[in-house]
Amino acid sequence: MTITFFIIVFSVLIAGFLAGKLLGKRIHYHPIGGTIFNQLMNFNRLHHYMTDLATKHKTYRLIAPFRSEVYTADPANIEYILKTNFENYGKGWHNYSILKDLLGDGIFVVDGEKWKEQRKVSSLEFSTKALRDISTTVFIENAVKLAGIVSESSFSNQPFDIQELFMKSTLDSIFKVAFGVDLDSTGGSYEEGERFSRAFDDASAVIAWRYVDVFWKIKKALNIGSEAKLKENIRVVDEFVYKLIRNKTNCVDLRRNDILSRFVKLSEADPKYLRDIILNFVMAGKDTTATTLSWFFYMMCKHARVQEKVAREIKEINRAENVSEFAANLREEALEKMHYLHAALTETLRLYPPVPVVRKNIFVFLRTAP
Repeated sequence: MTITFFIIVFSVLIAGFLAGKLLGKRIHYHPIGGTIFNQLMNFNRLHHYMTDLATKHKTYRLIAPFRSEVYTADPANIEYILKTNFENYGKGWHNYSILKDLLGDGIFVVDGEKWKEQRKVSSLEFSTKALRDISTTVFIENAVKLAGIVSESSFSNQPFDIQELFMKSTLDSIFKVAFGVDLDSTGGSYEEGERFSRAFDDASAVIAWRYVDVFWKIKKALNIGSEAKLKENIRVVDEFVYKLIRNKTNCVDLRRNDILSRFVKLSEADPKYLRDIILNFVMAGKDTTATTLSWFFYMMCKHARVQEKVAREIKEINRAENVSEFAANLREEALEKMHYLHAALTETLRLYPPVPVVRKNIFVFLRTAP
């Protein structure tokens, strides 16, 4: 047993040495910033913890059992990975194994041809004027509903969680655009939709926890703890989504412009394929929009002068007497004139990006000279 262990260790060392020789370079290791256990201890303030590390080292490593992760905040590295040499950096098996139970083979999980196919179809569909128009209409309608809730709470002097309201309102908008369904999580009138919303949020939280939980595969195999809860939440999500897919497949209204109807019209797609695409759209649109709005209002409250300038610009361009009139007057041309609002939102995105970490795996190809 001891001899076998040393043979394995020696083989790994020789393989690493040969890889360095074949690449023709001396392997450079970035400084160690911490371990996965540091991430675990700082999980409730993870983005702040990662930002603190990035101020010390533009590029650093975090050590985990059986693996080492490299994190970079260097603009040159980010451009190289996400643009210049994009093809060489995929999501990889590690990310796929963590995300697939909830997101399946959706665009945020897969690589290669599957990714290219979904990217192509999605880009084509989102570029259509009909979908852009329905998206704009839906978001304005839900914004008016949200403004009514906030106004009512303000007049009654009742506290409320604005991020939770943004999450619910954004989910309602995404669901209307994606499925053509009024989820009404802000009003709470659709009980089945409420169950889906809670299950999806809880499942997303457990999936994120997997990145720092070194025992998640064991818990999944034994169906205990957080993994048992995840399994139940995914069951609720699937039950709701597959029911919607069946309804769409059995009765496709050619006049409908929601994303699911459009994908069903494109081909006789497999229900699992449709399920994965739609849940990835929901994941992409819900939290990103809601967290950006939350941080934007947080920054407006901290910087009263900026808040006044944003409000003044909006009032000068859209001279409405109430929320309903404001929404009716809101057009793309008016939004394009709101330069200061655009700048404030852009600065919010810079300071508090909705997707602060992009995980990539490098595909290494060792080639010898001919």
